[in-house]
Amino acid sequence: MSSVVAVDVELENFMELGSYLHRTSPAIMELWTTENAPPNATEILQSLSTNVEHAKGLVAKCSSGARSIMDDELKNIIEQLEGVINDIGEALSKIPPSTFHNHEYAETAIRSLSREMRNARFQENGIQQSDMVETKLENLSVEETESREEKSLVPISNEEPRRLSSQRNETPRLVDFLKGMNYGAHDNDSQSFSTLPQLAEYIEPLYETFFCPLTKKIMDDPVTIESGATYERRAIAEWFEKSKDGSEVLVCPTTGMKLHNRVLNTNIALKTTIAEWKERNEATRIRVARTALSLATSEAMVLDAIRDLQILAQKRRYNKKQMHNVGITKLLTLFLEHEDLKVRCEALDILRLLVEDEDGKVIIAKTKAIAETIKMLSSNYSSERHASLAFLLELSKSELLLENIGSTAGCILMLITMKYNESTDAFAAEKAAETLKNMEKCPKNIKRMAENGLLEPLLNHLVDGSEEVQMEMVSYLGEFVLEHDMKTRVAERTSEALIKMVHSGNSLNRKAAFKALVQISSHQPSSKTLVDAGVVPIMIEEMFTRRIYNEPMDSKEEAAAVLANILERGIDPETLQVNKHGHTITSHYSIYNVAHLLKCSMPDKLNANLIKILLSLTKLPKPFATVVSVIKETEVCHTVIEFLNSPMEELTIAAVKLLTTLSTHMGHTIAEGLCKTQGQPESLITKFDTDRITKKHAVSVNLLANLPHQNLTLNLALLEQDIVPIILNRIRDIQRGETRATRYASIYLEGLVGILVRFTATLYEPEILHMAIEQNLTSVFTDLLVRTAGSDEVQRLAAVGLENLSSQSISLSKPPEIMRLKKKSFLAKCFSLGSQKDGKMGKRMRLCPVHRGACSPAATFCLLESQAVERLLGCLDHENPKVVEAALSAICTLLDEKVDVERSVEVLSEVDAVRHVLGVLRDHREDGVWQKSFWVIERFLTRGGDRDSSDISNDRVLPSALVNAFHRGDSSTKQVAENILRHLNRMPHFSDNMVL
Repeated sequence: MSSVVAVDVELENFMELGSYLHRTSPAIMELWTTENAPPNATEILQSLSTNVEHAKGLVAKCSSGARSIMDDELKNIIEQLEGVINDIGEALSKIPPSTFHNHEYAETAIRSLSREMRNARFQENGIQQSDMVETKLENLSVEETESREEKSLVPISNEEPRRLSSQRNETPRLVDFLKGMNYGAHDNDSQSFSTLPQLAEYIEPLYETFFCPLTKKIMDDPVTIESGATYERRAIAEWFEKSKDGSEVLVCPTTGMKLHNRVLNTNIALKTTIAEWKERNEATRIRVARTALSLATSEAMVLDAIRDLQILAQKRRYNKKQMHNVGITKLLTLFLEHEDLKVRCEALDILRLLVEDEDGKVIIAKTKAIAETIKMLSSNYSSERHASLAFLLELSKSELLLENIGSTAGCILMLITMKYNESTDAFAAEKAAETLKNMEKCPKNIKRMAENGLLEPLLNHLVDGSEEVQMEMVSYLGEFVLEHDMKTRVAERTSEALIKMVHSGNSLNRKAAFKALVQISSHQPSSKTLVDAGVVPIMIEEMFTRRIYNEPMDSKEEAAAVLANILERGIDPETLQVNKHGHTITSHYSIYNVAHLLKCSMPDKLNANLIKILLSLTKLPKPFATVVSVIKETEVCHTVIEFLNSPMEELTIAAVKLLTTLSTHMGHTIAEGLCKTQGQPESLITKFDTDRITKKHAVSVNLLANLPHQNLTLNLALLEQDIVPIILNRIRDIQRGETRATRYASIYLEGLVGILVRFTATLYEPEILHMAIEQNLTSVFTDLLVRTAGSDEVQRLAAVGLENLSSQSISLSKPPEIMRLKKKSFLAKCFSLGSQKDGKMGKRMRLCPVHRGACSPAATFCLLESQAVERLLGCLDHENPKVVEAALSAICTLLDEKVDVERSVEVLSEVDAVRHVLGVLRDHREDGVWQKSFWVIERFLTRGGDRDSSDISNDRVLPSALVNAFHRGDSSTKQVAENILRHLNRMPHFSDNMVL
């Protein structure tokens, strides 16, 4: 039968040949197994075997790929086919009646088959001629079939059961058995050619004795009554009940014979024959369907085959096993990629039935069915989505497939999405939820669910699972990065369980729990939950007192990380009790122990977390004082400085930040410590191996910028390492855009400028003064006033640097000898007030009107010559009061008593300085800004001309600002305001000789 599929010619004749051979198999099995084997059994079997081998040879000659067959040869093959069938029929006729014992129906069937085969005739072009024509399956609609079933059957007699004819005036009983297949009767493809009707014609024929005269259907439980007639048990029982109500006399519904009893005797022989016949026909239908699926000539053929397989699969479990054995299950998976939607859906439905047993699931595991099904989850058609979900749900009931399902890309993500879209598709949401629940049996799937946003399974198993499951879940929890909202949910569900694992679990559990706690504590709401659950005392105990010598991991590092995270999240440290004695995290006890651990040789990771704890405590005044006190007491500052050379960037950054914070209270100690540490302080600047500015670069230079500027030891140490050229080059690179911009570029530039400014605080040192002159720092700071890369702090620092440099100008400016006239600046041209007694212009060097000597930007740091005054005045319009105050301070150096104030006022008046200063009073209210502004205004009132006095007197804002400062300012500001008010005649003048 399997060979026939490959036949190229005379397919119909070969199919009939296969049908005859198939119907012969029960007789062969009977001869092989019966206890009443006849003496000629061997002879019969040898004859059958010879003919079967002959039939195989004929099939091979006509199979695909065989040589071309001439008409004469084909005619000869057909004649030999007839001979094979005739010989087999002759062999079957030689089986004696004693072989069948009491199985009269088996004997009748074989005798009938024998006669049919002996009279069989084949003809070319598939025309069949025989005395007993093969039963044909007509393409009847369901309505036609049902109408014909209503006709009465021929009464059963003692004659040989005759087969049903295929004439159209008789009922084709085969349709009753194959109802549901409806081959070729699709509304949308009624004209299409289907191979299935041809293949179905060769199913073993039915006999009228199989049918119940009452139901007109094949019997499942045939019983014989007193009249000798056979009925379906349920049908005749109902007949008897109805007859009892209407009449006391019972008659046989078929023969009309009067019945004296209602005894129902099971017809075992007929029941067995029908059962065997059903099994054989169902097996044949399975093979026919497999052939149809293999050919797949049209969608109609495939759908017919799949739907018949669905019926067979639902009838009995054995049919499913048969489908597995003949390869239908694996074959059906190929149709999941079919272009027709109905085919894909029907294939999913039959596969769902076939995988209800483990054998089917094993077969599916070796195919691409799971991957194809998961693709269908994203289909635009709800029918396809629902079918794929139903199939996937059935597969998920087997632990064998859970890993395969979960590891398929996108599966869990799509299921989770469907689960939460209940309003869109309730059915899909329900099936997806059930599938996910089944998949929880595989721990790796729980991890995948968590990674795709479904945390509940992991949290449930972590809290309620066995110790082994808890360990696996908590290890998963620490492996992937949690979003902030997920951290909150994890903390709410698992805080107590995680803390319990840390406190009393085994080594592996503790390690995994610590890892999870470190991540959870990095979010403010979740860290608050951990605090409420009592995590702080446990972490303190791990850090300070607990010792587990047989544990392969050091828990101090993780405990410090959890505590550092909690403190960095802004939780009030004053409320964090660390033990039952009432100590808090801010107490001397806690801070001292943290400092003590720093002095011990601990791993870098632990040291980084310990420093973070101290750094967090410095954010509040009271614990800050305690931290400073403990660090001085334990001399741990030198240890922290040594961490600056650590290869671990996190530790270096933490150490720099702590030292920067402490610099306001112990800056000189830190500066001296840096100078005594190998590789420092130059490493904080020179370790810049890339053009990308990192956080480490930024915080390092800012540490040097924030240490006391007057510390000469540190300044000379930096100078000796030739740091200034490096700083200037990097500033130029940043301004030109040659250094890759990062979020730390601005902070880094501020640090570089701050280091330059620190040198200007110790210009009394000849080496530093020489460097400032050589590098022309005045021009550098002047340029930074406008080219600041958007940083207010750089402008402020540049103004401070100019102030420090300008304060040295009076001592550096000396009357020069006659020399070549240099190109004059705009201010010099406008305000050249020097002596010109000796003749020609330009032959004699002009004296600076303010400093009374020969000035230049580089040699004397003169603000006039460097054109810094205009830029400083421009800074007075800045929104940042710190920048304004620094610019005013620099301008004030030109009005100091050491310089020629009258000339300086004249110079500043020409550039409209008064208007800028009065504008400051309108825009700012800070004491420092007001004090310096009033001081400048007083200088203009006392040393300036009428124009300046008029501008000051007519300003509308100044009087109110002066009154406000007089009432609320500090003593120095109040004094300056009072002096201005007197100049403006708004306060009385007291005579010097008046006595109070």
